[in-house]
Amino acid sequence: MGEPEAAVIGSVTHQDFGDAYVLPGAIDAHVHCYSHDGEGMFAATRSAVAGGVTTIVEMPFDATGPVKNADLVKRKRDIITREAVSDVALLGTLWPGGGWREAEPMAEAGVVGYKVSLYHTDSDRFPRVDDAELLDTMAAVTGVNRTLCVHAENNEIVQHLQRVETESDPLDPLTHARTRPPVSESLGVLTAMEIAADRGTRLHLCHMSIPRAVKLARWWNEDGADISLETCPHYLTFDEDDMIKQGARLKINPPIREREHVEGLWSSLADGFVPVVSSDHAPWSLDRKSDEQILKNASGAPGVETLVSATLGQALLRDPDPRGVFDLAVQAVTEGPAKRFGFGDRKGSLKPGFDADLMVFQPDDSYVVDEAQLHSNAGWSPFDGYRVGGYIKRTYLRGREVWNADSGAIGESGYGVLVERSD
Repeated sequence: MGEPEAAVIGSVTHQDFGDAYVLPGAIDAHVHCYSHDGEGMFAATRSAVAGGVTTIVEMPFDATGPVKNADLVKRKRDIITREAVSDVALLGTLWPGGGWREAEPMAEAGVVGYKVSLYHTDSDRFPRVDDAELLDTMAAVTGVNRTLCVHAENNEIVQHLQRVETESDPLDPLTHARTRPPVSESLGVLTAMEIAADRGTRLHLCHMSIPRAVKLARWWNEDGADISLETCPHYLTFDEDDMIKQGARLKINPPIREREHVEGLWSSLADGFVPVVSSDHAPWSLDRKSDEQILKNASGAPGVETLVSATLGQALLRDPDPRGVFDLAVQAVTEGPAKRFGFGDRKGSLKPGFDADLMVFQPDDSYVVDEAQLHSNAGWSPFDGYRVGGYIKRTYLRGREVWNADSGAIGESGYGVLVERSD
């Protein structure tokens, strides 16, 4: 398709990108920069802008310790100033044992929300908040007008099935899926939504992998609750056959599901009931994905750089009419997350007065993801070798070019800024 033509008229530069789409810069609502010490803010945000993402919402569960008080939020703000290539919004976490009391100081320090888990992953990094404390936690979040993000899986079911499956067939990749059946996710969702409805909390359900979760969220919203949810490109792409092929690369929580769930999520997106698609970027190195026993591997996969291409490209492959699922997919990676986290007055749209955050998405059904060309320090991708339907030609952050696919030029560390709530 050749190079875009550029012309300067007065002080304004005009570029013609042909049949590419010029869209608002994407917002990835779920990025782990520090789940281990091999990634960090610079690598994750460098990878973000190369994928059209101009703002990330950064998770608080760092390998060195969770972001659970205002001092730790301020330290993360300092890192943004030094290292971020994209803009960054921060989440804190409300720690079990009374951590909900830190909600107000962290809000004052600049977080747009908080994240907690209903499933116990790790006592030092990602512990469970039980149902009783969740009442106080949600009340505190409501009190400071923030969004509470929840990892919603039923702890008792998953813990029990992990013990059973470890004794049964620990080498089978699908062992992971069997330990986290769909009912464990739907029960977690029900718990979170019912307490949120009781406490008047703005609730965001993270990384939904089943269409039933979407149906349940619709009912709770119709009944007056304030519920949003996200799904992820890996749930819109891969099924259990891919889990068998890729093994631990696709060990993600919740797990990769059967094909009927993939198709059901696309139908939910096409019906307008999935307001956010995020990457759940978890850039583990491959040595954390190499144990022959599937349950002993780290959960998660890198994805911030493939969020847009895998979501928008596949939407166009499914329906070439941009007024259909493609338009809804664009909203789910731009306007949807911006509004949910309180900065929809300046991010996620091309309206006058908004930040000049842009991405140029080039549809291309021959484009194949090459993990060696990606910019995360992880060095791999579950989308490697997949024809995802397009790629990002340019990314602009607040009017400055921060990614050029033709030259490979990328933005500078420290150009990114903290994004805070405005409502």
